[in-house]
Amino acid sequence: MMFLAKHFMKKSYPLFIVLIFSWTTISAQNKLEKSKSELNSSSRSNTNSGNSSSRSSSSSSDDDDSLGFFGDLFFYITFGVFKYGLIGDYTNEDHLYSNLTPYPFYNGKSGNYESIITETIGKNVCRIDVENKFIYNNSSLLGNHLEVKARPFQYFYIQADYRELFEFNKVQNTTNNLSLLHLNLAYDRVRLERFNLGWNIGASYVGNEVGKFGFSFGLSADYFMTNQISFSGSQQWSSINGFPVNALELQSKYHKKNYFFTMGYERLKIATPVYNFITVGGGIYF
Repeated sequence: MMFLAKHFMKKSYPLFIVLIFSWTTISAQNKLEKSKSELNSSSRSNTNSGNSSSRSSSSSSDDDDSLGFFGDLFFYITFGVFKYGLIGDYTNEDHLYSNLTPYPFYNGKSGNYESIITETIGKNVCRIDVENKFIYNNSSLLGNHLEVKARPFQYFYIQADYRELFEFNKVQNTTNNLSLLHLNLAYDRVRLERFNLGWNIGASYVGNEVGKFGFSFGLSADYFMTNQISFSGSQQWSSINGFPVNALELQSKYHKKNYFFTMGYERLKIATPVYNFITVGGGIYF
C-alpha cells in the first residue's frame, strides 16, 4: 500500500507542478480583466445611512455671531490658500510673468519658461507639446502612452494623457486591452527658468467594458539642467466607482532643438491591481 502511494506521488508530482504553474500564469495574466471587473462592481465606499436623531434647539444671537465669525474666518483662510498657495501673488511674484519658450533650451539655458529679466522672445508664444511612449512590463503586458499639452500662453495649459494597455494570455491564447484617459486643466504655480511646479484638475475615463468617468487632480514638476537634459515627475489621483485610478510618472529627456527623446518609469494603480512599466519614446514641440 505504501509502495502504491509513493508511486502515485512520483507520477502526480510533475502534473501538480504544471497545474500550479498554469494557474499562477493565468491569474498573473488577467490583471486588466480584474481592474475592469472591480471598476464595474458596486462602489466599495461605505454609505452611512442616517441614524440621526432630530433635536430641536433654539438658536440664540450669540450662536449666530459665532457662526458668522467662523464663517468669515473660513472664507479668508480659503481665499488665502487659493490665492497665494494655488494661484500666486501676481503683484509681488515676478516669476509668474515669465514667458513661455518656443521649446526648452531654445536659447541654450531656459526650460519651459524664460525669466522676464533676461527675456529674448519679445512676444507671446503659443505652443503644443506632443509626446509618445512605448510602455513595457513584460512580453505579456505592454502598451502605449500618448500625451498632448496645448499651451495658448504661459498662464495655463490643457493636458490630455491617453494610455492603451494590452495583456496577452499565452495559456488561453487571448488578448485583453484597457483604455485610460486623463484630461486636465493645468497651472504652473512656479515658473522659473530652470524649474516649474504646478497642479492640474480635470477628469479621468476608463473605456472598453467599463465606460466610466471620474474626478482627477494631480501635481507635476520639471527641472532643466545645462546640458540639454531635463527631469520631470507627475502624480495623478483619480477615483472611479470608489476605486483608485492613479498614475505616477518619472522620466528624463534629452532635448535636441524642438524635439526630444525620453526614458522613464510609470506606475499605474487601476482598482486593486498595480502596473509597473519602463518607458521609452520621444516628442516634438510645435
